[in-house]
Amino acid sequence: MSLFGKIFGSGGKGGKAPTPQEAIQRLRETEEMLAKKQDFLEKKIEQELVTAKKNGTKNKRAALQALKRKKRYEKQLAQIDGTLSTIEFQREALENANTNTEVLKNMGFAAKAMKAAHENMDIDKVDDLMAEITEQQEVAQEISDVISRPVGFGEDYDEDELMAELEELEQEELDKNLLEIGGTENLPSVPSTSLPSKPAKKKVEEDEDEMADLEAWAAN
Repeated sequence: MSLFGKIFGSGGKGGKAPTPQEAIQRLRETEEMLAKKQDFLEKKIEQELVTAKKNGTKNKRAALQALKRKKRYEKQLAQIDGTLSTIEFQREALENANTNTEVLKNMGFAAKAMKAAHENMDIDKVDDLMAEITEQQEVAQEISDVISRPVGFGEDYDEDELMAELEELEQEELDKNLLEIGGTENLPSVPSTSLPSKPAKKKVEEDEDEMADLEAWAAN
């Protein structure tokens, strides 16, 4: 039986083909087997080399036989290296194919789900619905604009005329304030001391009588 027959089985025409996962697993097992074979051959090569060196001067025949076996082992080792490279390449190709298969399977599953979601949708109805939504949004915007517009209750004023009247009132108030400030500056200051109180009328008459008596006494 060939190597590929051992890996994939000998199923006939009616046999079921192996899955990519099964084939990948078989290839990995084969890689492990060949790696162990490599280790074995490398050890054998070292042993034959030691034998050839040991018998190089004592027993040339034994040394030559050891070198021949060493060459055979090296040839087998080279063949295994090539086989491992081929198997590794095939395994990577299978892994990529398996990944692509899973991707396509999931994409097909998603496509079916999308188709089912759109199954009950009519593009014409969708267009009509979107047109109606747009129309209602425009109506709502117009209503909002009307509601937010300032209401004058039928009164229409000239903005320029109102501004002119306001400026006139401001100028009058300014002139009034300037006049009040000017009048305050021209008034005399209020005296700090209190004025003497006016004497009572009776006190004045008594003083006049005393002055008259003094004048009469002086004349005598």
